[in-house]
Amino acid sequence: MAITMFAITNAPAQPATATNRADWFKEAGLGMFVHWGLYSILGGTYNGHTMPDKSFKNGSSWYSEWIQQRLEVPEAAYRALVKQFNPVNFDADSWIREAKDAGMKYFVITSKHHDGFALWDSKASTYDIGSTPYKKDILGDLVKACKKYGLKYGFYYSHCEDWDHPGGATPSWTPQKTDAQFEQYWNGKCLPQVKELMERYQPDMFWFDTWGDEQEKIFISDKRRDQLIAMIRQLSPKTLINGRISWLNPGNDIDFLEMMDNAYPSELLQRPWQTPATMVHSWGWHAKDYNWKTAKEMIGYLVNNVSKGGNYLLNIGPKADGSIPPMAIRRLREMGGWMLTNAEAIYGARPVASKTPENIRLTQKTINGKTYIYASIIKALENKNLELPLQLAKVASCSMLDTGMPVSFEKNNEGTSFILPDKIALTEDGVQVLKIELKR
Repeated sequence: MAITMFAITNAPAQPATATNRADWFKEAGLGMFVHWGLYSILGGTYNGHTMPDKSFKNGSSWYSEWIQQRLEVPEAAYRALVKQFNPVNFDADSWIREAKDAGMKYFVITSKHHDGFALWDSKASTYDIGSTPYKKDILGDLVKACKKYGLKYGFYYSHCEDWDHPGGATPSWTPQKTDAQFEQYWNGKCLPQVKELMERYQPDMFWFDTWGDEQEKIFISDKRRDQLIAMIRQLSPKTLINGRISWLNPGNDIDFLEMMDNAYPSELLQRPWQTPATMVHSWGWHAKDYNWKTAKEMIGYLVNNVSKGGNYLLNIGPKADGSIPPMAIRRLREMGGWMLTNAEAIYGARPVASKTPENIRLTQKTINGKTYIYASIIKALENKNLELPLQLAKVASCSMLDTGMPVSFEKNNEGTSFILPDKIALTEDGVQVLKIELKR
């Protein structure tokens, strides 16, 4: 496999409109996403049907947070879930402590998903936590815990789809609203609720959600997009805004691009970005979704994103009682164990402009005047020789990042060959990282 020599490079240039409010985001690498709401009570099943269910015209989705529409739950039956939402096992401190221990630097939760239910006591709607038996300030408790553990925090807010409000957008297979109806939702619920979240909790980030469908084309005009952005900017200079505020035309005043669900770019992007990703198929709690990714697989996605200048926003779907599924906790802790010894290759690391083998991802960093290249092995090598397009004369030393074990190296026809023990080359102990010090 022919590979070209790489050069040490700085991060891609940012647009002139970007400000230092996004600096922390560009250094973070890893964040936690949480989808939690009324849909968590159903856990992917309603009236004897479990998602996905192709007996429904639009039922072939695993996304349990869409259960109201996909399994055609009657509005009255879905709304009645409000009286059942009582997460007695919710512990904001333990949630954020798990995120912190996993190496996550920020936290985002669904303050209001497409169903229209708000996880805070909203003055703009009674369809909220204040109408449940629980009533407590969930978002406030999470914000307090984020501040305690040093995490940035933000809110997912469904600004286009709202299945409860008479004017909110609904899926393409349902009767459509008029622009005048949507304007009533926009001014009567969307803007007031975003303002409430801003004034009450001062978030570091807003995660808006569109994906280029007909509803976005009809309702999220550039005018409405800019109106929402302007309000946020006026209320807080620190709050980041993601590109899915308008997937079709995010404009120049967003702070970072948002990929589609579980989507990973194949090359460097010229703006900060992140991938929202799941541990299973579903985002919300789905009791019968057993498709759990391994920690090693998810660490590979993390390394891949950082090597291309992006972040990895990893989702969990808590149960209705507020507990995090043990399967998710196990993976968070496994990732935290890896981050404990390998975070140097993640936090603040920059991409390396190079074409490398498919099973290798490269990042770089300067520490105390010394420049290091980090070569992460995300898939087993064909043999124990890791060949990189790096001139031998530039290599000062090489060792394994986690153990400090020295790694020998020698010249090959296309650069430098690093000679690894078989166990490391085969990644038997998860993603392995070489730390290569370059000569000054």
